Amino acid sequence: MPEISRFYGIVIYMYLLDHNPPHFHAKYNDNEVMISIENFAVLQGNFPPKALSLVIEWASLHQKELLENWENLNINNPASFKKIEPLK
Repeated sequence: MPEISRFYGIVIYMYLLDHNPPHFHAKYNDNEVMISIENFAVLQGNFPPKALSLVIEWASLHQKELLENWENLNINNPASFKKIEPLK
């Protein structure tokens, strides 16, 4: 499970060869959530509202990079995923 980014105690990651639709996972303390890359909808899990808004803000800034990582981890070359800048 490659870590893609980390900011404000939130860890963003993706699983290798994960199921569709394209998505990423986020963890904050004991909370975990799975979020669609396409429309940033919560697909599974719960997150505190403030942490969720930070994750969605970050994802909207890096949507293209998230899709590239999804393709690399699930279709092309799993070793070619890239870390993404954290939210500042």
